[in-house]
Amino acid sequence: MPRPILDESLMHPAIRDKVANLNADIVHNVRSAAASNPVLVVGMALNIPARRARRALDAAGVPYQYLQFGGYFSQWRRRNALKMWTGWPTFPMVFVKGQLVGGASQLQRLIASGELKRLLGQ
Repeated sequence: MPRPILDESLMHPAIRDKVANLNADIVHNVRSAAASNPVLVVGMALNIPARRARRALDAAGVPYQYLQFGGYFSQWRRRNALKMWTGWPTFPMVFVKGQLVGGASQLQRLIASGELKRLLGQ
């Protein structure tokens, strides 16, 4: 289910480097954290769904890593790189064993069905 992405041949050569490297550090940080933590929650300050995801994991006794990038009025441009990379439109972004599983609602369904424990091999 690949999403269409503008082909590099359709970008002027003068902007290709900027497009390739714009906020690449935030994507690299999240990719690394998703690869090295069984559960990763990526959120932002004052975001109720991110808080709900963390509370659900706490209640289920599932350890997780949490990365927070800014708030509603800060770092939104940097967070946009994560949305473009994943295709997921909202925060939090929850990764289980490196796989994006969605946000807080999707996580709560995984916990309720027992699938989260299965994905984690528990």
